[in-house]
Amino acid sequence: MRERVSGGLFIGDMKLIHVAIKNMEKSARFLLLLCLYFFPTSPVEASEIKQRSQELITKQFGTETMITFRKLDLAPDLRKRIEARAGQRFFRNSIYTWKISKGDTTVGYALLDNVIGKSLPITFLVIFDSDGIILSTHVVKYREAIGGEISNWRWNRQFSGRNYQSSFSAGNDIDGISGATISVNAMTRGIHKLTILLEIIREDL
Repeated sequence: MRERVSGGLFIGDMKLIHVAIKNMEKSARFLLLLCLYFFPTSPVEASEIKQRSQELITKQFGTETMITFRKLDLAPDLRKRIEARAGQRFFRNSIYTWKISKGDTTVGYALLDNVIGKSLPITFLVIFDSDGIILSTHVVKYREAIGGEISNWRWNRQFSGRNYQSSFSAGNDIDGISGATISVNAMTRGIHKLTILLEIIREDL
């Protein structure tokens, strides 16, 4: 005999409704990600992200530097090679780059990219010295309701001093954060991915 619950529904009916709701949530997240992929930010938000990134770069290197911005399109073969090494796909086929100079001398670089957290993109900036060693990492835009602890400078400072040859293993080389496992893994691989990319493109920036 089927067990009835409130409202005249049976337990089996409730399970079907629960599954249907879960599927609807997944579909909604997929549609949102699809929209964010093709229409990632509004012009206002994009401007704010770029401005915030350049403020962080200036804070790192000082006001006596020249910052040269470039939106870099990633060739398919380059993208696939890096994705295979880092174990993570690029969010889009282009990233923001900055070259920082003092006079005729290049003193550093910065790369801005996105990774997918639990369901939404995390926009982050990695600042390097002229040799491709990480000076600092920053979460520029966090969109999830939970897991925002990865924006904390104490967690981000773990990446300082690393480069493309370093080990980036969340939970081993990089401390995890309770309740933010997906974001930690995504950010760690994303930062590793940009160290590999910079090593390849550094001379061409």
